[in-house]
Amino acid sequence: MRRILLLACLLAAPLQAQPPGAAADDPAELIARIEAPREAGSSDDSGKSLAELMETHGVPALSVAVVEDYRLHWARAWGVADESTGASADTDTLFQAASISKPVSAMAVLRAVQDGLFELDDDINSILRSWKLEEEDAELLAETPVTPRMLLSMTAGTTVSGFPGYKPDAELPTVPEVLGWKDEETPANTDPVVVGWQPGTRYEYSGGGSTILQLALSDARAAPFEEILQETVLDPLGMNRSCFCQPLPPALHGNAARAGGSATDDAAKGRRPRAPWHVYPELYAAGLWTTPTDLAKFLIEVQLSLEGRSNRVLTTESIRKMVTPGGVGHYALGFTTGADTPHRPAPPGEADRFFGHTGGNWGFRGNFVGSLEGGNGYVILATGSVANPVIFIELPTRIRAAYGWD
Repeated sequence: MRRILLLACLLAAPLQAQPPGAAADDPAELIARIEAPREAGSSDDSGKSLAELMETHGVPALSVAVVEDYRLHWARAWGVADESTGASADTDTLFQAASISKPVSAMAVLRAVQDGLFELDDDINSILRSWKLEEEDAELLAETPVTPRMLLSMTAGTTVSGFPGYKPDAELPTVPEVLGWKDEETPANTDPVVVGWQPGTRYEYSGGGSTILQLALSDARAAPFEEILQETVLDPLGMNRSCFCQPLPPALHGNAARAGGSATDDAAKGRRPRAPWHVYPELYAAGLWTTPTDLAKFLIEVQLSLEGRSNRVLTTESIRKMVTPGGVGHYALGFTTGADTPHRPAPPGEADRFFGHTGGNWGFRGNFVGSLEGGNGYVILATGSVANPVIFIELPTRIRAAYGWD
């Protein structure tokens, strides 16, 4: 409760942005360019203002932070955080980070490895205490045990891609129940997590595998996952407007964005989804509430750690593992990597230049991108079930054009 009250107080504090680098342009001018229609583009969206884009694609609230030269250059929010009250979104408004929770969580796993609690290539069953991968998985596991490295890189062969969440008044399953208690009735709304093919042979995105890591980290440190993340990642990086709070405490409801609907369903019909948001006991995979400004702090720490200039959580050697794919797919130990965005793998012979992660919870979408060199990037969080054209295509295109990034 003390952390909840402290976070509630910090949420009321004014945003303190770092000064831009010497070569940075005026943020107000750059924001104006991003808000304005583009003169040329390959889609109708290029000719729309940012406000028109949000209306067209059913995005009630949008919040952005841009990093240049290893510093937060600007942060800005647009739209309405709560359509029922008309409350405006601002840079302190909390959003669900969805799967952007995964790289933040991965940093805590690598910190446990760094602290000697287990090794990346240990059998995950040797770490787990309160649940095991067993029974129908035994034949595959006997040949190739699942390891933390495989789970981090999405190559463990584990099933269950993602999670739909639960309504705020629903009974929530425990993490072992999410993973799958055998022969028992549970409130879990997803299938048990099993090993579906030979571990280590191919990349397959698995929120189920991430949830195994959630339990393993809690078992290894003998502490609740949310407390581990607070103490090992969020607090050291000064992410004072972030928490793995599921469900979100009532004290923070007034500062949280409500889930947005679909442009072809709820928004078009003038109604909001029936619940303000869904609850995710799968904390590692989808449980972070945060702001783009706080995620920018995380982004900058990764970039500075890669150069040995700041190692508040991980050593340079450890942080490099988060952005270095191991040969099966382009997913490293926490991030995807790519050529011009993390969503497009680098062509043969071309080096990866960016790292990042995307996110999609019920009514929330997110996009996190950082450069491997030069200290640039952006974080975009939004409400709306069909916000993808805005946050993955048009808005990143305008940001990169405004800053002259490729």
